[in-house]
Amino acid sequence: MGPEFLLSRLMLLVPLLLSLTVHEFAHAWSAWHLGDDTAARQGRLTLNPLSHIDPFGTLLLPLLGVPFGWAKPVPIDPAQFTRKLSMRTGMMVTAAAGPISNILLAVLSTLAYGLLFRFAPETVSGRSATAALLGMMIQINVVLALFNMLPVYPLDGSRVVDGLLPARMRPAWENINRFAPFLLLGVIVFGGSIISGPRMFVDGLLRKLLLAVAL
Repeated sequence: MGPEFLLSRLMLLVPLLLSLTVHEFAHAWSAWHLGDDTAARQGRLTLNPLSHIDPFGTLLLPLLGVPFGWAKPVPIDPAQFTRKLSMRTGMMVTAAAGPISNILLAVLSTLAYGLLFRFAPETVSGRSATAALLGMMIQINVVLALFNMLPVYPLDGSRVVDGLLPARMRPAWENINRFAPFLLLGVIVFGGSIISGPRMFVDGLLRKLLLAVAL
């Protein structure tokens, strides 16, 4: 196990840990702003990665070279949401906050890459660590956002669909959710293929943003 092996694992672990931390913080922050302080009382309304780490999903998988992972789910109590929103709408908002935060991180990383290329090209030239780190940040956050928006429980996308569905379609939706464990297994196995089209689309937009800033 040489230094290059350890460096490659760290280059995956660091951006993944940061991305998952921001994702879970976004859930906690949005719930707090809707009146639910459950996550705050449990120390989850923080950007401290130690509060969100799942030993297997956050640490072991990246150290094994798996370019994906998860953190401890943020506890949310919809009964505490402001009465200005229904509990279903509140759950939709708090669920969407996670993937949105990952898209924002991907955009910010793209902007940082473009600005460095324009004003300090030596920092992102060749095989520099900075270029590798920012590139990984972009890729990981795009994948996390798209994967979590798949409408399969317990992914965030299922909460978004649940909040948008009209009442007449709810029985069918509940029937589909009965098979959620099997659907989730399928998503884990084939998720990369499922999101490949949307990922190419988002990558194309970010590439245009990068060129607009860098040139």
